[in-house]
Amino acid sequence: MKRSEINKIQREAVDFFKKNKFYLPPWAYWTREDWVKNQHRVSEVIKNGLGWDVTDFGTDNFDENGLLLFTLRNGNLSNSQGKPYAEKIMIVHERQVTPWHFHWNKMEDIINRGGGNLVIELSNSLNEYNFADTKVKVKLDSVDYEFEPKEQVVLKPGESISLPQFLFHTFYGEEGAGPVLVGEVSAVNDDAKDNNFMGLKMPRYPEIEEDEPPLYYLCWEYPV
Repeated sequence: MKRSEINKIQREAVDFFKKNKFYLPPWAYWTREDWVKNQHRVSEVIKNGLGWDVTDFGTDNFDENGLLLFTLRNGNLSNSQGKPYAEKIMIVHERQVTPWHFHWNKMEDIINRGGGNLVIELSNSLNEYNFADTKVKVKLDSVDYEFEPKEQVVLKPGESISLPQFLFHTFYGEEGAGPVLVGEVSAVNDDAKDNNFMGLKMPRYPEIEEDEPPLYYLCWEYPV
């Protein structure tokens, strides 16, 4: 991805967050000088991967296969005394697909916080490569539901779904309903190791072509 594209995505995200009255922590907007000046106070931010996260999953087509996330809080699997939970906010555009995947360790709740409708498709797993041809049992807002494999589950604003480990899922914004503000509450998150894209070597973080300076630093590139 070009840095100019990432900067544009971040600018649009800030406007969408403000429109939906969702506010990021002050350090989300820090400059290089701010990070250097405060480096002695931000070890949790850096070690636990908090902050901006923009990915195209290695497809070079963010609009069709991409996701913007901001990790607000997270623990660290190497620190048993740290936070045992994580929280993210995401923006999912109409027909913008996050590819099929499951998590080895993380259980998560996905919440539609506002905007359009979020479409999720689900499948049980036979193994890390294959779908199972069995009905999927999940909880929506703590109520039991059962769905056919790959059936479309539509979350309207305020609705949520709990996704256990090893449950394949993909999601995207419903066409015609507008972008979706999506929350995630989960166990401690390790995006470098915990995503299984059906066995595919799909890069979670993009390679960046530096065609202009960063607007806001991404969670893996802080200048300290």
